[in-house]
Amino acid sequence: MANKTSRPHHSSVGAWAKRCYLAGRAAMEAMLRPYDLGTTQWYVLYHLAHDGPTMQRDLVKALQVERATLSAIIGVLVRKGLVEQAPDRVDQRQKLLRMTAAGTELWKKLPDLAVIHDVAFNGMDDTAIATAVQVLRSATERLEHFIDRS
Repeated sequence: MANKTSRPHHSSVGAWAKRCYLAGRAAMEAMLRPYDLGTTQWYVLYHLAHDGPTMQRDLVKALQVERATLSAIIGVLVRKGLVEQAPDRVDQRQKLLRMTAAGTELWKKLPDLAVIHDVAFNGMDDTAIATAVQVLRSATERLEHFIDRS
């Protein structure tokens, strides 16, 4: 087992995956800043724009955020008038989220964030990208399985 005090390898796959993720997130933040939106707020709007009304608990799973974190983010979106919460008809404790008219209008004005993917991967070999996805997916699944066993 590795020594816990040893320095991480800054050229490892994990280190580069993290750096790529952080660079992509910084690009998202820069593109969304003029619209007063954060990245997780954008992901909430994305899900509502593409999937329609959604139970808040389902977004916790989809976005892989803590329930309290999502509640705070939803609260901000509600105060901005972009999202509305309605009690579920079956279980009043659960909240159904839907985009408001103002949220829909803002969504139409937002830049297409696919440009981030294009900048990062344009001109790269499709097979190499598919291999990178497969490697990271497999590593993620292995780590999640390892965590579940612990």
